Parts: sequence; C-alpha cells; structure tokens
Amino acid sequence: MNMKRRRRNSGTDRGFTMLEVLISLLIISIGMLGLASLQALSLKNGQSAYYRSVATQLAYDLSDRMRGNITGVLGNGYNRTGINTDYATAVAACGTTAGCVAASLAQNDAYEWQQLVAALLPGGEGIVCMDSQPNDGTSGLNHGCDGTIPANPNERPLHAVKIWWLDDRSAANTTNAKTLFVYAFRL
Repeated sequence: MNMKRRRRNSGTDRGFTMLEVLISLLIISIGMLGLASLQALSLKNGQSAYYRSVATQLAYDLSDRMRGNITGVLGNGYNRTGINTDYATAVAACGTTAGCVAASLAQNDAYEWQQLVAALLPGGEGIVCMDSQPNDGTSGLNHGCDGTIPANPNERPLHAVKIWWLDDRSAANTTNAKTLFVYAFRL
C-alpha cells in the first residue's frame, strides 16, 4: 500500500514541477525584457551626455578664442547674431601669422567654430552674442539674443555662447526640438 501512495504523489509532483518551471520562465522573460529596456535607456543617456560634453568643450573653445582677442571683443567683433551671414566665410589672411587684424580674427574664429559645431553635433548650430537673458532661444535662427550693452561703461557685457543640437532623434520628436547648451561669461 505504501508503494501505491508514493506513485500517486510522484505523478502529482511532476505536474506541479512543470507548472513551477513555466512560471519561472515567464518571470525570467519579464526580467530579461526589463534589463534590455534598461540597457537601451542607458545607451541613450550615455550618448546624450557625450553630446553635452562636446557642447561644453566647444563653448570653452570659443571663450578661449575671445580671451585671446580682447581687442576684437571690445570692438564688438564677437557679437554675431546673423547665423547665415556672420559665420559664412573664413578670412584667408588669418591662416598666417601676419596680416590678420582683430576684427578679421573674430570673424575667422566664428567661422571655424561654427564649422566645428556643425561637424561634431547632429544638427549642430551655435551662436555667440551679447545677451542679458542667455537661457532662451530655440535655434540659431531664433536665438533670443537681445544685444544688451550695460548702461554703466565700467561694466562688461554678458556674452553668451549658445549651442543647439538634435539630442532626441526618435520618431517621437516630430518637431525636431533641439537641446540648448548655454555658457555665459563676462570678459
């Protein structure tokens, strides 16, 4: 009699074991999908952080160029708001050590910098201008620069380096909204 009882329990245990295995597989599958989603989100955020660091380096690059050409800054050579015209041409004389005046150097710096922004950031646009409220603007054409010069002649104007790029290139970004990075400083 004991033998029969063992056989019955043994058959019943096998059915429960199969059900437990199926439930375990379902739970593991859901966990793996969650991990894949987490990995995709991590890659997206890593790329976004990379673009932000590139924008930071580009802003520092232009501000260093401005510090190296104070005469050009004081002559308002770096207040460039016409993105289609002010950044359009290089100055050939600035490729050598002689023949480049401060205003030409400012124009050449703007051209070279704009080329870097366009090459290193997807849909990259950049502008440098005087702006009392620098955290505005949606693109290079709609930059929001107000060109404010302080009333006090002893106060230096606030220069803003604004950089936009397409950070979200998914199908959900139907308006092609760009990410803005601003670096504002006084020289």
